[in-house]
Amino acid sequence: MSTAADVHFFPRLTIEQVEEGHELAPKFDEHGLMPCVTTAAATGEVLMLGYMNAEALKRTILTGEAHYYSRSRKTLWHKGATSRLVQKVVDLRIDDDQDAIWLRVEVAGDASCHVGYRSCFYRSIPTGDEGATGALRFEEHEKTFDPKAVYGDAPNPTIL
Repeated sequence: MSTAADVHFFPRLTIEQVEEGHELAPKFDEHGLMPCVTTAAATGEVLMLGYMNAEALKRTILTGEAHYYSRSRKTLWHKGATSRLVQKVVDLRIDDDQDAIWLRVEVAGDASCHVGYRSCFYRSIPTGDEGATGALRFEEHEKTFDPKAVYGDAPNPTIL
């Protein structure tokens, strides 16, 4: 069985190689991360924005399940390992300059947000005069699961 160490990333040599070539040559930021937009494969709905380091990207490639890097916990994170809301990758894409990932996934349990909503983008920000108040508008009104039943009463480590 292959391991993450077996996944090969090519060195970034030329613009042509990176933008038009067949070699995976990802560019991670100064913290060793790249953003990853995750959408529902069936609907295109944005579920979440996460970050991947090299290890998370390699594990995602090998397993076909989404792995991320938690910036707040500073650790690799297999989505669904605790909640069982595993994200099965249907399509994994990298952008033109290979510094951002787009995952299209199917989610067991039909939710991706640790707060219990289907999408992490469950609120909207009004624009114009209404937006000037700073009040958010809920776009999802029902939680898909009870976070306390899944995670317990532990404080959320992602909130400062």
